[in-house]
Amino acid sequence: MMESRIKRLATTLMDATTDKDPLVQEQIYNALCYLGESEPEEILNACDEYLRQHDKLAYPHRVIILKAMETVVKDNIDLLEKSTAKVVIFLASNEMTKSKEVIRDWQQAASNVLVAVGQRFINKVMEEVLTKFQPGILPHYFVMQTFANLSVSNVFGMVPFLNSILGTMLPMLGMAKQDHMKSVFCYALQHFSESIQEYLANLDKAPDPTVRKDTFSNEIFSAYEVLFNSWLQHREAKLRLAVVEALGPMSYLMPSEKLEEQLPKLIPGILALYKKHTEAFYISKSLCQILEASVNIGSRSLDVQLDPLLGTLHPQICAPADPSVPLTVKNHTEVLRCFTVLACSFPDRVLAFLLPKLESSNERTRVGTLLIMRQIINSAPSQMEIKKPFILSSMKLPLQDSNNKVKRAVVQVISAMAHHGYLEQPGGEAMLEFLVRQCALPAEPPRKQPLDADDLASDSVRSISVNTLFLLSTTVDRMNNVLWPYLLEFVTPIQFTNALTPLCKSLMYLATKKQEEGENASLIRYDLNANLPSRYALTTRLLVVSSQPYAGECRGAAALRLLGVLHYSVHPALDLLWNKKVPLLVEHVEENTESSLCQKEWEEELLLFLQETLAAVSDNTWICHFVTEMCRQLNSYNGFVLEKNFLYKCIGTTLGACASKDLVQKHLQELLETARYHEEAEREGLASCFGICAINHLEETLAKLEDFVRSDVFKKSVGLFSIFKDRSDNEVEKIKSTLILCYGYVAVYAPKELVLSRIEADILKNIFQYFNTKVLGIKVETKDLTLKLCLIRSICMISQAIYNGVKCGDFIFSRKAELVAQMVEFIKAEPLEAMRTPVRQRAMITCTYLVILEPHLSDPDRTELMDTCLAGVLALPPLEPGREREESGGDALPKEMLYGDTISALKDLLKSLLQRNLTPHGLQDMFAHLGPWIKSNKEHERQRAVEVSATLLDFYLSKLNVSTVIPFYNLGVLIALFSPRCSDSLASVRQHAVDCVYCLLYIQLCYEGFARDHRDEMVEGLKALKKGLEEPDFTVLFHTCNNIAMVIGKRVPPDQLMSLLLAMFEGLADPDKNCSRAATVMINSLLKERGGVLQEKVPDIMSIIHSKLEEVDEEHIRKAAQQTVYILASQHKSVVVSSLLGSALPFDSHTCAMWRSLATEPALTSQILEQLLEKVNRDVPYKESKGFLLGSGAERIATPLPLAATCALYEIMSAPESGAAVLGLYPPLFVTLLLRVSCTVGVQLPKNLQSRERRSSSHGLAPRSLHPCSCAVETLKVMLARGGSEEVTRAVGNAGGWELMTSPERHHDGVAALAGAMARHAGPRLPLIVKNLIPTLSSVFDTQRITSTAFLAELLSSNVVNDLMLLETVMDNMTGRQKDACTLVRMLALRGLGNIASGSPEKVRKHGAKLLASMVNGMDDKDDPHNLVALEAMSSLSKLLDHVEERDIQSMLLHIAIRIRPFFDSEQPDLRQSSIMLFGNLSRFSEGNCEVFFEQILNGLVTLLLHLQDPKPEVVKACKFALRMCGPNMGCEGLCDMFLNHLREERSLHYGEFMNNVCKHLMQSYPEMLNRLILTNLFYFKSNWVDIRAAAPMFIGFLVLHVDEEHCQQVDLDQLISALNLLLKDPVPAVRVKVAETLGRLVRIL
Repeated sequence: MMESRIKRLATTLMDATTDKDPLVQEQIYNALCYLGESEPEEILNACDEYLRQHDKLAYPHRVIILKAMETVVKDNIDLLEKSTAKVVIFLASNEMTKSKEVIRDWQQAASNVLVAVGQRFINKVMEEVLTKFQPGILPHYFVMQTFANLSVSNVFGMVPFLNSILGTMLPMLGMAKQDHMKSVFCYALQHFSESIQEYLANLDKAPDPTVRKDTFSNEIFSAYEVLFNSWLQHREAKLRLAVVEALGPMSYLMPSEKLEEQLPKLIPGILALYKKHTEAFYISKSLCQILEASVNIGSRSLDVQLDPLLGTLHPQICAPADPSVPLTVKNHTEVLRCFTVLACSFPDRVLAFLLPKLESSNERTRVGTLLIMRQIINSAPSQMEIKKPFILSSMKLPLQDSNNKVKRAVVQVISAMAHHGYLEQPGGEAMLEFLVRQCALPAEPPRKQPLDADDLASDSVRSISVNTLFLLSTTVDRMNNVLWPYLLEFVTPIQFTNALTPLCKSLMYLATKKQEEGENASLIRYDLNANLPSRYALTTRLLVVSSQPYAGECRGAAALRLLGVLHYSVHPALDLLWNKKVPLLVEHVEENTESSLCQKEWEEELLLFLQETLAAVSDNTWICHFVTEMCRQLNSYNGFVLEKNFLYKCIGTTLGACASKDLVQKHLQELLETARYHEEAEREGLASCFGICAINHLEETLAKLEDFVRSDVFKKSVGLFSIFKDRSDNEVEKIKSTLILCYGYVAVYAPKELVLSRIEADILKNIFQYFNTKVLGIKVETKDLTLKLCLIRSICMISQAIYNGVKCGDFIFSRKAELVAQMVEFIKAEPLEAMRTPVRQRAMITCTYLVILEPHLSDPDRTELMDTCLAGVLALPPLEPGREREESGGDALPKEMLYGDTISALKDLLKSLLQRNLTPHGLQDMFAHLGPWIKSNKEHERQRAVEVSATLLDFYLSKLNVSTVIPFYNLGVLIALFSPRCSDSLASVRQHAVDCVYCLLYIQLCYEGFARDHRDEMVEGLKALKKGLEEPDFTVLFHTCNNIAMVIGKRVPPDQLMSLLLAMFEGLADPDKNCSRAATVMINSLLKERGGVLQEKVPDIMSIIHSKLEEVDEEHIRKAAQQTVYILASQHKSVVVSSLLGSALPFDSHTCAMWRSLATEPALTSQILEQLLEKVNRDVPYKESKGFLLGSGAERIATPLPLAATCALYEIMSAPESGAAVLGLYPPLFVTLLLRVSCTVGVQLPKNLQSRERRSSSHGLAPRSLHPCSCAVETLKVMLARGGSEEVTRAVGNAGGWELMTSPERHHDGVAALAGAMARHAGPRLPLIVKNLIPTLSSVFDTQRITSTAFLAELLSSNVVNDLMLLETVMDNMTGRQKDACTLVRMLALRGLGNIASGSPEKVRKHGAKLLASMVNGMDDKDDPHNLVALEAMSSLSKLLDHVEERDIQSMLLHIAIRIRPFFDSEQPDLRQSSIMLFGNLSRFSEGNCEVFFEQILNGLVTLLLHLQDPKPEVVKACKFALRMCGPNMGCEGLCDMFLNHLREERSLHYGEFMNNVCKHLMQSYPEMLNRLILTNLFYFKSNWVDIRAAAPMFIGFLVLHVDEEHCQQVDLDQLISALNLLLKDPVPAVRVKVAETLGRLVRIL
């Protein structure tokens, strides 16, 4: 019985091999293998029988079965019975040879089966296969391939057969006519030869140790003759390659004399193939084997073949290997192995051949030769030992090669040489120099495109060189004495700058190693190494390089580290200092990045380090040598501007520490004579050098500057005629510029107590002497920009020096006015049409420092300075990025920066001027100059002026210190200057204007006596208003400016109010309409006086007002008209309301404005609102009209009066003034409008209004939609906002509630959103609202009942209902709605009752029985075609369960569980979700009915587990919850833990693994449930959901996998197999895969 069932399973699976899906085929194969694991003998026999019986089965399907058989045999070879092996062998042999044609997949599969069986039953296999291998008859292709593969897989078993096989095979070689047969013979000979070699190599383990090479030599040679003499000449390339592959292994086995005899033919024959085949790997591999065999026998004829061998192999290496084609890389490896073999035997001839090739003009030849050189240096070290000098001398030419690929190859050769001691020989230094030169190549920027094979970047050469140098330094011990201290020679030459980082790293490593070996004192032996750079040169170089720490791969840090290691060699006294300081400097570099490091601070740190070093050395001779070396290195940095600048500072610092004044003057003179004055950085560097030197040598520095002017060097440049030559003139100006700059730096750096006395007497005198040129006694103003800028900077530095030195005593700067006047002249000379130079900016910065100094500027000078600077900056044309970029060659950023810096300089100057007179008068004087610019009609001028003003006022406020309360007499005038600008056309002006007003008001508060840090709430409110000024929207601007005016009005003192108003009136002439409002009150005054008697004329007056508004659209007219309407309404409200309601819909903007005017006074507004509510409620909301088309439903058309009244309510309540009235009528307004919304859902406009609305909207007249429902919603929203419930409006909007309210399908959801928001944000309003709303539950309109029920139901979800003592009332009303005719009302009523669980959970226990009864009734609702009520009942019951008494639920538990079970598989996802969630919740109450409910869990368990694969995530989530809840009640701790751990909501689930473990626990705890679980799963074989259809058979498979034997009998196997067989035809491959997998597992229960 068991056998037949296994066979049936196997047959079922084999029948399914016809499935076309590859995944299903794969699973069928796996299932058969699984069956085979359990019962290998039966399965193999079943496969045998099946294949024999199904002789016509197509070969692709036979292949699956044969592959399964192969796997079963391989996995169970040790257990296989001999009889079964025979059956399998016979079958496979027949399958393999059934077709004489070669059908590769089928016959290969059969051959593989034979090879697998041959692992153990080689004799049986051979016995069978040899029957197919008869002498004189050409064998089947796969017979030979099987022999070949067997010889590889079972060497010891197969080799004893090879002699007889070869004996039978040799005569057949001549019979083979077809190429594929010749190829397979070659394949067999190749593998036979390889297995014989392996056998001979392991004779100690072989079964027959007497076997010798001679046993096979003659047969192999006979085969060789056929292959070489006949088949190798064949035109088919594949066959030739097969022959070549065979010849290599065969050559090892040929008789030595025969091989020797054949070599003269064999080697040329193989070499000739290179020309015929592009793919050379197999040829090279075979050739290498032949060469090794030849060398092994000590061949003499190889010598003769050497030249053609070398000539043919060399081009193979020269052709570059393509990494994307693996065989080309392998070919290179094999050819290099050939060269190794040849080099070991013929070193002289190989080198004689290779070395001349290094001089070839062909790049590939040179690269290839170098690759071979590297190979033989590495692989033939003993043969090359005596050739080292010869090889080194031959590398001279490659070292000069400029080709990047050659360079790279040379670097690789150098690496090999280093490992084998070449670089220790004479000539090795040249190799190292070459390596360092490659490290010094410039690093190329990264390329976006990949490099071509023939385009190797120099960066790649540099990269490999850097890595090589570091590896040689750190890993090749024999190189230590070669590299140290030789590499130090490359540190100072400037051409090796790019190599400094790797050099310093290597030297650092080597030096550290030397120190560890105890060589600290003698680290650098200058006595043994004359070419090494001096300690001064090394220190200078490394210090200067570290000034740019991130350049060149962070060479600064590397240089500092090396400097730290060399401290003893630099000077013994530096040990302690450098050990402490250098690590701190390195750490500072490493903690920062190029962007975060402050360059100025870093240079100051390095200069401080230099100062401390000089102090620590304290040896004047050493310092003199040091500074001399620094000066010597200056010229080498001509291409390195930043480094040279820093070196100048180092020279200044070192000269400052030099005790010899003569030496200081000598070096200063040299610096002046050799400087490159035409370079800006050089001028800066030289000047800073003089400045730093002046700290300790002021007299010498000033003297040297004066001497230089008198010296011959200077006079040569300033000859009598040189001023007429442009070039000489230019050079002279640059020298003068530098000298002027030097004086500035000297003034800044020199001790203040010494320099102040020299400023006017010497420094300024000399500066102006250089600046003013005289020609024939007449002063000529220079036009040289550099000279101007240097003069400005120098004066600025002098001013700073005086300002900082005033602490040393009072100093009256007598030339201050003259210098300010000079700066003003410079600013005036700048063109106004554009900013091209920084002259303005620099001159204003200089003036900023000058005006601080004594004496004060005179008023005319101060005025001249201010007006010039304002005109020179504010009047500049605006920066246009596009045009500026064109003018500046695409570099607009510096222009933008220059503009920004210039504005900042102007602000600083004006602040400096204001600081001198920090009074209201000083402020008034400042704005007297700024005022015209603030009112300018040019936007850019206004923008700059107001920005500057905001900065000045903020500065004034920050510096203000009021000691006595005094009036700020000009507050009104200044506020009037800025406040109109709050509505300027430019957003930036508006923002800055608010800032100005803000500062002015705080200045006023300070003058009133408030502390400067006092914060006024009203004034602070101005900041919040700025956001409203960002957008140019008129209404927003108007509203914001109005608020600003309110703040100003409340904070300006009474005595200033008139001046403010007068100044504001001046602003009415401003062309901006925003600033020119006026009020007309005449008509309104008359109406106030006599309006009471005009009742009959009111409609006419209203009409006239409307027409006037249409004619003139001026602001003051509109204001007057609104006031008029208000006055009329206060006297004749009913007439005004009726008149306005009679206006055409939609209301135009004028009518809307008139409605809004009625909101001015609360009492009147309340009365009008009541009238409008009465009109909304009095008439029916809509009328039904039959559709035009036959069969179309009745159409609801809105009635006009309620619609007009609703629009009117909107307009009145949209006015802010209506707030008080709305609050008074909040409940009736809310309820009426809410029910108005419900009655207008789906209601249409009358046709006449539809066309009118379309016309109005097309003309842009309608301010908003007239659609009845939208109109009602908007009115409700504005009512809430005006009633102080803005939070409600916002919350409903965020929840999308307003849109939902207008939707016929989702209206109740929108109402619920509104109710929830009301409960959260307007709780105190609810009692009266509920009182007004409850009567409407009995409305004749379904929509009103739905709305009321939805609102009250949602209220129950909030505790506010309980707090307000409304719970019982609302709950009773919800219970009463359960019999409502409308399904939606009944559903909403249940939702409300369920909401009590979240709103008032403490009350659920009290009303538990009543609530549960309602839910059970809901689930049993008969008039519920779409299960809406049942769904709500389940959802609500789930919520209530947490809070009800256990006894209340116990009685209903079973009823509910049975009632909801059908919903688990409902087509509606929400029903599935709710019922499953409820089931999970019910499980908590199962303790009293444990057995009964446990039965329900078992009934639902399969469903819940399968629905973990539900297509809907929410259902999966519910299943996870239900299973977690049910777990503790299942009596299986392992299952419970699994559910709790693996089914957490946030955790993803590996379903297959999970189900495997679940089934394991189920079968351990409930094995008797197996059949029941399987039958339940069978039900889901017909599920509509693919994933569940696939999960069901998988579930069964896992159950079967884990069940014990004694429980297997309960399964109806026939039924199960039949069902699985049917499901195996499922259209979805994924399902079929799972079925096949399960079929394989059924073997466990057979």
